[in-house]
Amino acid sequence: MKILKKIAAVLALFIGLMSVFAGSKVLLDIDTKDYTILIWLVSYNVIFGLISIFAAYLIWKAKKNSKNLTLFILSMHFMVFIYLKFLSNTVATESVKAMIFRTSIWIFIVVLSIIIPKYFNKQQK
Repeated sequence: MKILKKIAAVLALFIGLMSVFAGSKVLLDIDTKDYTILIWLVSYNVIFGLISIFAAYLIWKAKKNSKNLTLFILSMHFMVFIYLKFLSNTVATESVKAMIFRTSIWIFIVVLSIIIPKYFNKQQK
C-alpha cells in the first residue's frame, strides 16, 4: 500500500509543479495565449498548484490530514470545472480541458491514496 501512496504523492507533486510553472508564466506575461485568459482562473491554478505541492508532501509522509486536503483539492477542481463548463460564457475550451485533466488526475490520486488503501485495510480485518 505504501507504494500506491508514493505514486499518488509524485502525481500530486507533478500536477502542482506543472500548475505553478505554467500559471506563473502567464501571470508574469512570459507566456501569452491567443485566447481569452481568465486571470482569476490562472491565479486559482497557481494557488492550488502550491496547495498540491503541500498535499504531495503530506501524502508522501502518510500524514492523517492528507486525506482531507486531497478531497478538498478534488472537490474544488470539480466545482471549478462545473462552473467553467456549464456557467461561464467567456472561458476558452483549453481551460475546460485543462480542468478536466486536473480533476481526472486528482480522482486518480484519491483512488491511489485513499480508496484502495481503505479497501485493502477492510480486507485484512
